[in-house]
Amino acid sequence: MITIDLITGFLGAGKTTFIRKYATHLMEQGLNIGILENDHGAVNVDAMLLQDILGEHCTLEMVAGGCDADCHKRRFKTKLIAMGMCGYDRILVEPSGIFDMDEFFDVLHEDPLERWYTIGNVITIVDVSQPLPLSETSRYLLASQASEAGTIIFSHMDDANDAQVMAMKNYLFDTYHEIKIQTLPKQVIIDKPLDQLSDSDYKAIMTSGWHNAEYTKLWFDTDKSYDSLYFMNMDFTAEFLEESCPKLFQDPNCGNIFRIKGFQQLPDGSWLSVNATKKQTVLTPVPNGQAILIIIGEDLHQDVIERYWGRSCV
Repeated sequence: MITIDLITGFLGAGKTTFIRKYATHLMEQGLNIGILENDHGAVNVDAMLLQDILGEHCTLEMVAGGCDADCHKRRFKTKLIAMGMCGYDRILVEPSGIFDMDEFFDVLHEDPLERWYTIGNVITIVDVSQPLPLSETSRYLLASQASEAGTIIFSHMDDANDAQVMAMKNYLFDTYHEIKIQTLPKQVIIDKPLDQLSDSDYKAIMTSGWHNAEYTKLWFDTDKSYDSLYFMNMDFTAEFLEESCPKLFQDPNCGNIFRIKGFQQLPDGSWLSVNATKKQTVLTPVPNGQAILIIIGEDLHQDVIERYWGRSCV
């Protein structure tokens, strides 16, 4: 059977960064790896950020987004059926940051997937620099994802202080009580920079498993709770992005922006990947990209955002 790992985490937590390191470690052990980007969005920018590790022993597939939940679930199952015949030793699934855990477990327990796959580990990435408090919906998503994980990895530890780390840990464990988990799961806790993960850390992660947590379900419509605005073919310079992105996060009239991501082509034809959070804006040269910038958040106000960026979004 093929082992399948689920890597969850809130928007911008660092799932893609961890997957790059995790997949590299697994390939060094001689395993053939498949990565499935399972995003509800119509355009998956994160998939393009994994291109550098792809090759003979690691390939990437995507579930097309832009459809309703039932359609997305069918596409997810169809893709796993196809990947089940490709000779992978392990598949890593990276879902959207607004992913309902039930979809993963429900699909894996359907025929024929239950005969082909075994669930290995659920790994949740939690950003210690995430501004607190979160909205009710976001707290629920954080708690429901983390409570079923065998491993919790606290990300963005490089420049976090002890108070930030402790505040996020306490906040996370408090959210478990909010959704009325009766017994707290025993989990592997990783609270060091990802670059410092050792072989023993990876061994602990790979054997941490997952938990069938029972908790009070919160119904919500992700289409109404979270927004995505798409800006295509923008003529922005690196300097403009470095200046404008922090302003968007700081202006409450824009809404509660979680993340800005995408790619920008510069006048000389070169490309930048754009990954901005409330904490920082990171622009990284890349060989190629797709001319799109995506703003993700809650209660976004398109008209206000367009005043900063000067053109309509789609």
